[in-house]
Amino acid sequence: MFNLIFSTLFMNSLTPKFYVALTGTSSLVSGLILIFEWWYYKKYGISFLEQLSITHLTPWFGGNGNTNGTESETSSSGESPQQEVQVTENPFKLFRGPEYSRFFKLRGKEPLTFYDMNLSAQEHQNLFPLEVYSSKEDFDTMQRAWRERDSALRVSIAEELLQRTPDCVPALVLLGEEGTTTIIETESRFRDALRVMESHLAKRRNGLVAYDEEAHARETEISFYVRRRLAMCFRKLRKFKEAVKIMKDLLKEFPLIMDIHENLVECLLEMKAYADVQAVMAKYDDVNLPKSATIVYTAALLKCRCVGERFSPDLVSKRGISAVELNAIEAIHRAVEFNPHVPKYLLEEKTLILPPEHIVRRGDSEALAYAFFNLDHWKDIEGALKILHMTWEGTFRALPYPLEKGHYFHPYPSGMEAAERELLPVFHDVSVYPQKEVPFFITFTAALCCIMAMLAVLTHAYPEFMTQLARTLIVYITLPVNFLVEKLEAVIPPQLMQNLARI
Repeated sequence: MFNLIFSTLFMNSLTPKFYVALTGTSSLVSGLILIFEWWYYKKYGISFLEQLSITHLTPWFGGNGNTNGTESETSSSGESPQQEVQVTENPFKLFRGPEYSRFFKLRGKEPLTFYDMNLSAQEHQNLFPLEVYSSKEDFDTMQRAWRERDSALRVSIAEELLQRTPDCVPALVLLGEEGTTTIIETESRFRDALRVMESHLAKRRNGLVAYDEEAHARETEISFYVRRRLAMCFRKLRKFKEAVKIMKDLLKEFPLIMDIHENLVECLLEMKAYADVQAVMAKYDDVNLPKSATIVYTAALLKCRCVGERFSPDLVSKRGISAVELNAIEAIHRAVEFNPHVPKYLLEEKTLILPPEHIVRRGDSEALAYAFFNLDHWKDIEGALKILHMTWEGTFRALPYPLEKGHYFHPYPSGMEAAERELLPVFHDVSVYPQKEVPFFITFTAALCCIMAMLAVLTHAYPEFMTQLARTLIVYITLPVNFLVEKLEAVIPPQLMQNLARI
């Protein structure tokens, strides 16, 4: 009791200068803590106090204290080189005539940017060199057609050339891409182009035409392009067997071209041939092979299929998470780390548009290309979207600092947004990498610093009022303590209280 009275007398004897010094010092200390916390967060991607609590306090409450997640299958250290932003052809690109043009007529909005169409024009010019044409005049005509910005003018030039040279493959390809209004007409054009190419290849194999290795390689490349686009026609016309046959034949002949398997996987998913999809994934979902949204998200979808029907948050909280469910969640985290823009399209939190003809891997354009064709596949598997909705945001809490290091893949490339804005139309809101939220302790120290600074200013400006306010608060805070001490004195013997006071 004596100590309590002495403490009360001591607090009442404090001068306003003491409170000014106390609040000023507290403000300075909290400001230093805030600066250190922010520096540590910017460098390591996690709050120092948060890491300290997780590392040293969490094990006492049954946690494992592991903040780094699983080990990277490719590279999880900051020593990995930053990936460059590379624009590649969209393996799921649509046909301009029956699809892109129809969208423009219905909505009055141009679905393709000039940059995107210019890349396609350059690719077609490189695909059909002078040797493919029967004359230099035909070559110049098609070069002019590829360079034209107006679609109707390109089509008219190709039609004039086709009347003059009925077996002109470049003209047939251009008309198949842009000069039709239905997929059936597009299929007919590409069938004609394939017939001409197979005739040329047969003559070269049978010795009817002098063998030229460079010309043969060029014709084979053109045949590959035509057959692939024909397979896409079959896919859109729901002729799945014909489409799968062409894609598998192309994979046997051109195993090093890595995009055909994406079309094959999507087509098999549409057929619900999940065993065949698993066989393709076992071959191409390899550590040493380049990844794509189709590969990583299809792997997650197949694992969600094993647990989707039985997955329930209430059951998981009661019985704990099983190994199969953990594998599905880890697969989703892996997919989201590769391309974080896909989940919002799959969960229909963001509006889908027609995908561009070219994409940036791990970017918004790739997310559009994947979700445009695969959204229905996620809906077909019960519980898959529910698992995705509940788990995908946990990726950003688990990653230490995704723009500098990752768990499964190289850091997310910088400069992605600028490349995406060149590819995607102006009416589309380009997705950017989800920024990690500022940790609680940084917010807490910032608020503490502001409060202490405000108290220091008020104490300096109004010392008497703030001193009286502080004493009043102290009295109210000590009232419960005094009440408990009085109750203890009534119950505990006086000698014990005296011994405790001495201690």
